[in-house]
Formats: sequence, structure tokens, C-alpha cells
Amino acid sequence: GAPVQPGVRRGSQGSTPGVTAGPPMSRALPPPLGPEQEDQECSETHMSVLWYAGQLAITYYDTEDCSVYFMPDIPDNEDLKLLHRVIGEVNPQCIVTSAKQDQNIAKFLTSLTATGDKDIRKPEIVLFPNIDFGLEVSKQRILSRQLPFIPSHMTAAEKVLYLSSIIPFESPLMIRALGGLLKFLDRRRVGVELEESTIAVPILAFKKFVLSDIVNMDQDTYCVLQIFKSDIHPSVYKLSSGLKEGFSLYGILNRCRCKWGEKLLRLWLTRPTRNLTELNKRLDVIHFFLLAQNHETVLTLQGCLKNIKNVPLILKRMTLSHTKVSDWQALYKTAYSAVCLRDTCRSLPHTIELFQTISRVFTDDLHYIANLISRVVDFEGSISENRFTVRPNVDPTIDEKKRKLMGLSEFLTEVARKELETLDNHIPSCCVIYIPLIGFLLSIPRLPTMVDKSDFEIKGLDFMFLSEDKLHYRSARTKELDSLLGDLHCEIRDQETLIMHQLQTKILEKSEVLNSVIEYTAHLDVLLALAAMARENAYCRPRFTHRHGFHIKDGRHPLMELCAKTFVANPVNSGEATRRIKIITGPNSSGKSVYLKQVGLIVFMALIGSYVPATEAEIGVIDGIYTRIHSRESVSVGLSTFMIDLNQVAKAVNNATERSLVLIDEFGKGTNTLNGLSLLAAVLRYWISQGTQCPQVFVSTNFHSLMQLELLPDTPLLEYLTMETHQDGDELIFFYQIKQVSELIRNGKAIKRIDHPSKGDRMEKCKSVVEKFLRLDLDDPHVDLEEFMREEVLPSAASVL
Repeated sequence: GAPVQPGVRRGSQGSTPGVTAGPPMSRALPPPLGPEQEDQECSETHMSVLWYAGQLAITYYDTEDCSVYFMPDIPDNEDLKLLHRVIGEVNPQCIVTSAKQDQNIAKFLTSLTATGDKDIRKPEIVLFPNIDFGLEVSKQRILSRQLPFIPSHMTAAEKVLYLSSIIPFESPLMIRALGGLLKFLDRRRVGVELEESTIAVPILAFKKFVLSDIVNMDQDTYCVLQIFKSDIHPSVYKLSSGLKEGFSLYGILNRCRCKWGEKLLRLWLTRPTRNLTELNKRLDVIHFFLLAQNHETVLTLQGCLKNIKNVPLILKRMTLSHTKVSDWQALYKTAYSAVCLRDTCRSLPHTIELFQTISRVFTDDLHYIANLISRVVDFEGSISENRFTVRPNVDPTIDEKKRKLMGLSEFLTEVARKELETLDNHIPSCCVIYIPLIGFLLSIPRLPTMVDKSDFEIKGLDFMFLSEDKLHYRSARTKELDSLLGDLHCEIRDQETLIMHQLQTKILEKSEVLNSVIEYTAHLDVLLALAAMARENAYCRPRFTHRHGFHIKDGRHPLMELCAKTFVANPVNSGEATRRIKIITGPNSSGKSVYLKQVGLIVFMALIGSYVPATEAEIGVIDGIYTRIHSRESVSVGLSTFMIDLNQVAKAVNNATERSLVLIDEFGKGTNTLNGLSLLAAVLRYWISQGTQCPQVFVSTNFHSLMQLELLPDTPLLEYLTMETHQDGDELIFFYQIKQVSELIRNGKAIKRIDHPSKGDRMEKCKSVVEKFLRLDLDDPHVDLEEFMREEVLPSAASVL
């Protein structure tokens, strides 16, 4: 058949146990294909995509192996770069999505079909009603489907348990996308077009796929390693608005100065990579920022980043003509700060790619934008009037009208004096006012005799309205003013609005450089934040190697060390052919779980391009991190805690490769001792049987019988460790230091003393001393018995006794 698309890692062969290769399905009409024709048959992929609230879910069906591949919910920005990359790697013939979609994905899908290159195959876009992607409908569609790899004797409840170990039901958007894909397959009858209607589209496996260079991690791993943690906001005013970031890895690393840096940091944390080139580029920038001679440069860059505002939102408002006064200020600050960043980066070594890119991409268009805004926009006037106003000397017509408007007060006073001379003597005073959209009016106070509307009539004046005991009229002079001066205020606003639209058009033409500013300042901001964290906490730069395993000297837990008075550092050593599986024992609260999480966090931090909390760190190739440390309750499928534990271990067994890291804490304690011990031993024996192809496994357990009953074979792949403690009377003292397990704990037998001679050796020493004594001539006056006792007997007695 056709090869797998490059860059997409399929699920391992063990991802769906029970799948066996069956005979080829018979076709009614076409003649049997020969071997050459079968090789030429092309596979097809049909993809279902949903994007909602910044989360992306993708599933697709591959006709080559009749498997459904799924990617659990993952963040993707409005530019949908991740979706574009997936489509480029999978190359689907058809993309199914909901008819009720966000405009961003609608534009994206339209652009896919609008490409002008005839050589590029355009995917077909199929829209289904949003109801076909309903969560409950999709779950029922999955659970009710007859799947050949599920044993027929299973009950409905057992089927739910079985599928929950393969499909992550805790990813609702992915479940909805999968439900829509199944609906599409049944409607199009992909691959079974010529079969009877009772024959369904064959699905032989559900498999998880991961993009090339992306490290595979599920939500359980993110939860137990505390990479993200949402807490309820303490302010009562923000209880309804959402959550705040709690004590997490993201929380302590987030020293970003602008919003887009925070978003990019979160994106890096959700997409750890094994692209060593990209990781070393990030580490090179952090290393530069950590040098003492570059401290002033760091402060300059951080100061500029504070003024980088939400440019995409401003550009969106410009396209809709909803620009605010604050938007012009923010854009002005952003443009000038970006120029400052560019000038600073041009003075930095261009051996670092990020500095070189910023120097090149931040063009003089930024100067053009900043100068244009500063020459046109009157910020003081705009703030006072709460609208867009133009500086003097920009438009002569507007300047002339503004001068007339400013001198209007004295002129109207003179007009009002002349009007008063023509009015009845009973009217004590009057004034001429200007009201936008209405014009010039003569205003006089309401007299006590003016009761009815008929009393308001004054000869030579046209009554307009009564407001606050003031009567407003049009006179011959006010009508003349309207014709001579016009509606000055509205005319000024109209002309200034026209200039604002022209200014918006000029800036939108240069929007490409502004989008580049957001992209690269976000990179700069994140790396400055990581450098600040590394400087404050004495992190080290990890070294990457293509070998399997890792060696960490004096590793520390990045979160625990911040809240503990003293933290005991521990090493990690795991090789290619030895010590790949570590079994850690020790009493409760001795630090086993912290050690496991510490290993996972150090490796994870290295995979996002950060310095790590250790003295030295060498990290090998990692393609996935799997954990069974904490049980996350699942209401959606009604699983017990122990069943959730089994599913977590099943994911590791089915998907972990020789390049994976597996962390298991107290697996088996959720059931009776015998069953728990048996399950743990079986899982470990399975990995041991793989030899050097087994993953890097760290297991903490209180099942000492695992060692004492010798349930595991003696192999260099295994290493037994324990957390050091000391018994001081009735008190157990924890040292939180990891060390190798003693022989007494491993097999329960007394340890043989190597510093004490055996019984036979002692007999030989005694015989030798006796023989020397018998050879002495006691009658000889030169024989010194005291010397013999001191030199021969006493040393021998000390060693024998």
C-alpha cells in the first residue's frame, strides 16, 4: 500500500489490542486486482475538523489501513497555523466541518479551495449541520458502532470501558469531531460504495497521532506535573468572569511583559518539541540574556516590550471603522517601541537568528506608521473630546473652520446685542447659541406671562422649542448665520472622520510589518521571561544528545523548591542499555512522588527550550511523556478510580516507545494487594521483555514483595532505588535523598559481612599462631615473650574475635 504520510507518527501496533489482519473484503462488481494493481491503489484520507474558543480538534479516516486517527483537543491561535500544518502532512481529500463555524476557520477553509495552483489538489469542503456534531449524539454514535476489534461477548458496559482506554472521552471537541466523521463515513459509504447497505464502513482501529517533532503528552500528564493550574479568582468582582492561573509551572515562568508573550508561552507549553535545532536556538538566546555584560540590553528590551499592545484587535477595529482614541495611542506606542527593539537588535550579534530576523523584518514601515500617526492625530484634543481629532496644519479647510468655531463666542455675543435691540422691552436678555445639527438659535428667558404655546409667538421670530425655561427661536440673523457659517461642528467632524479613514487605509496597507512585530516580540518576550527565571533560580542549560536516556546532576523540583525552606537535590541517571527501569521504594512522605514529578518537569522544561533546575543536565531523545500519578475522575463515562488508573497505564503500554518517559506512582494500590502486585509485575515484565527497546520507566511502589519474591528477572535494565531515612528512637527522619536499595530490602536475607573473616580463616590463623608459639625455645634467654604477644598474638586475636 501507499506509505504513511511523512511527519505523522501513527499509533503503535499495540494501540488497539485484539486487532488481527482478516481476509480482504469481497467486492461484488470489480474483478479481483492483481498484485501490481493493488500496489497502485491510492489511499484516501477524510478529515473532520472543529475549532472553537481557541481549541482545535482533528480526526481523520485512512482507507489504506481502515483506521481512524484522532488528535485530542489542543490550543491553536486564530491564524490556525497548527491546522494548516496538519492538513499539509495528512493531505486529506475531504474536510468535514460544522456549518456553524467561526469566521476564522471559515476564511481558512475558503483559502484552501481558492488556491490558483492547478497542480495542488484542493480538498473538498463538506458542511454538516451543527446538530450532527453534538456531544451526546457523537458519544452514542461511537458507542453504538459495531467495531470488529471489540470482542462480541462484551456487554455494553464492558464496551464503554474498553473504548475509554483507547479514546479520550475527556476531550469533548475531539469527540464531536469524531462523531461528525462517523456520520460522513456512513453517508458517503467510503470504501464500500458498491456493497450492500447493511455493510458499514470498516474501522479496524482507533489510533492517536502526533505531529512530527511534537512530544506526546495527554491531559493527565499536564495535570499531575502541574504545568497549568486554574484557581477561582479571589476577587468577588471576577468570580463570574473566569479563573486565574494558580501555582503552576506556567505561573512561575510567566514573566512576560506583553499579552502576546503570555499566549506564546502557553503555546510552547502545550507543544513541547523534540526539534533540537529549534530548542538550541531558544537556549542560545537565553544564554545571551544571562551574560552579565548584557544586563543593560535586557532592561532596554523589557522596557520596550511593555508598550507592545494588542495590535491585531486594533487592526480589526480599523477594518470595521470602530477605532477608539486609545487605539491610536496604543498603535503609536507599539510602532515606536518596535523601532527601538529593532535598533537594539541591530547592535546585538547576528549569530543569534532571532536578533537577525528582528533587524530584517522590522522595516522602516514602522517609522512611517509612527510618524504618520504623530503628524495627523491630536492626542490631547482627542482625549478631551473623546473622539478622533486632527492636528493643526494637516488640512487647511479644517483649520479655517476651527478658527471660526473658536472665535464664534465673541461674534455671537455681538449678534445677541443687536437682536436685543429689536426685541420688545419686556424681554430682559437674550443670547445666540450654536447647537450641532440644528444650527444657530436665539434664546430668551421664559416670562411669567408666557403660559400657553400661543404666548410663545413673537413677531419676526420662528418658535423652535422650549428647554429649561428657555425659549428658542430662529430669527433673520440666525438664518443668515446658518447660510454663511453652516454647521461648523458637524462639518469639522465629517472632515476629520474622512481623514481618519484615509489614515486607517494607509496603516492597513502596512499591516504586514505590524503582524511581524507581534510574532517576533512574543518570541523575545518569552525568552526574556525564561532567562529571568533561570537567573533567579540558578538553572542550567540542558545538553541534548541523540542517545536514549538522560543524566541529571543535582536535579530539583521547580515548584517545590520555591515553597520549601530547604530542598534536597537528587541525581537522575538512566542509560541506553542499563538502568532504563527504576523501581523506587520508601515510606510514605519520603519524597518518591516529588522525585517522579521532578524528573518529568526537568525533561519537559528542556523540551520547551528552557533552562532546567539542576547543576548539569543531559537529555536524550524523547517522543512522549506518560504518567500514572494522579487519578482524574471522569464523570462523562462513569469510570472507577482503579479503572482510570488502568487506562492511564494502558496508554503508556500501548504507545510508549524506546524514546518515551514513563512515570508510575503507586500503581495497583486501588485494588487488593495480590491483584495490584500482579498487575504491576506484569507491566514491568512486559517492558523488560522489550530489552533496550523499552521506555525510560520510573516506578514508585510500596510493594516490597516485588523484590523479595523475585517477581522480576535479574537484568541490567533494572535498578532498585529508595529514599533514605533514619530511625531515631520512635521518630522516623526523612533525608529525601535517593540511594540504591540494600540487599536486605531486596531479598529479605541477612547481609553477608565482607569485613569479617569466615570460620575457616579464623581456624587457620589460630593454627598459625600456635605453631609459631611451639617453635619458640623458652629456655633461650634472648626470646622475648612480651614482644611475641604484642606482635603476633594480639593482632591475631583482634581479627579472630
